Amino acid sequence: MLMRAIQIVTTRLSSCLRPIRFEFVSSSSSPRLLSNPRRLVCTAAATKSDGGRSGSIVAPLVENEEEVQKIDVNPPKGTRDFAPEDMQVDYPVLETEALFIRKAGEEIRDQLYCFEDRGNRRVALRPELTPSLARLVIQKGKSVSLPLKWFAIGQCWRYERMTRGRRREHYQWNMDIIGVPHVTAEAELISAIVTFFKRIGITASDVGFKVSSRKVLQEMLRKYGVPENLFGRVCVIIDKIEKIPIDEIKKELGSTGISEDAIEQLLQVLSVKSLDDLEDVLGGAGEAIADLKQLFSLAEKFGYSEWIQFDASVVRGLAYYTGIVFEGFDRKGNLRAICGGGRYDRLLPTYGGDDIPACGFGFGDAVIVELLKEKNLLPELGQEVENIVCALEKDLQGAAATVATALRSKGQTVDLVLESKPLKWVFKRAARINARRLILVGKTEWEDGSVSVKVLSSGEQFQVKLNDLE
Repeated sequence: MLMRAIQIVTTRLSSCLRPIRFEFVSSSSSPRLLSNPRRLVCTAAATKSDGGRSGSIVAPLVENEEEVQKIDVNPPKGTRDFAPEDMQVDYPVLETEALFIRKAGEEIRDQLYCFEDRGNRRVALRPELTPSLARLVIQKGKSVSLPLKWFAIGQCWRYERMTRGRRREHYQWNMDIIGVPHVTAEAELISAIVTFFKRIGITASDVGFKVSSRKVLQEMLRKYGVPENLFGRVCVIIDKIEKIPIDEIKKELGSTGISEDAIEQLLQVLSVKSLDDLEDVLGGAGEAIADLKQLFSLAEKFGYSEWIQFDASVVRGLAYYTGIVFEGFDRKGNLRAICGGGRYDRLLPTYGGDDIPACGFGFGDAVIVELLKEKNLLPELGQEVENIVCALEKDLQGAAATVATALRSKGQTVDLVLESKPLKWVFKRAARINARRLILVGKTEWEDGSVSVKVLSSGEQFQVKLNDLE
């Protein structure tokens, strides 16, 4: 139900945000189970993940040329990509395992559903959509014009500890803007989420966005001489601030080699909740302050300033984020993060692609469904069928099929009663599927080339020639 609502919103936005479709098709190289079933799922202690892009996966930073190795930009053998110009929204299922391990580091193995196919290729059910997007963008190269504005809604799988709003399978809505280096892109992405919230009845008093910038943490680490190659690891630890005791945070930060004094100063800065206070610490000349001020200014122009607030502790766990980061949260504090995203200018270069700026978000269905249930806003989307067609005698089943075909050829939905059933059953069935009309095929009427039509909302009944049935 929620996915249907998301599809309605994203379809209305599709004039500027283009959908991607990927599909897995059968081939001679079909997946097989391994002799050791434990290898099917790379199981270890599951780590934290949220309603958007995971908050616990570590990706490698691109420090030098030697660390960049190009990925195979083609989908796995026997599968195919559908770019926006080819097909409307649908999603990938199977990808090369290396696509996720390369981006996320070894820790992703703890959550991947991975296995070896009959061609001895390592493949995985995708835990998220962004790597597939990056692969397709690299594959398309200069054949597409920038900026790209694409969205996708796909099913994802992660082997992790299940709690409220966290499952091992979920649907995720992604929106990404590729090729825009300015904060205007992040501002538009947040606007899209706010538009969705408004259309499903969620208000700024229910949900907010915590906003910060990775550059805040970078400036602090640089100030205390922390090596750049520790940045991703530190981000993962900081992302746990609201999930584990502060002493554990300090212990984990200390294990990276950061001094106790630096840890105390870092945690003090991360507790800042206003841009003015942050500016007092960092000064006003840095990129972090400038980006954040621009975002808050744009929020006023877009009309969602009441939805967002600064929170220096928001870093997001994915190490490829490079600038503005944000996450949607339940203001009552009962639920985990609803969605999250930010700028990830280093992702495509990490895969061996061109140095192209990018940003996006992930929005899982599990947490928002919990919130909608809590607020009694989850829509009831019952069946809606225009016609139910029923033969009044067994030997008229073929005639009823003819009527059903005639209506379907005119674009109408039809539920054809396939067995001999009493009228009482047919009327109950019509009510259950919310049918608009009941079409009865009787012997006398059919001999005249007609059928009986009953409009179920009004009770009006009349006969009409089959050729005139609309």
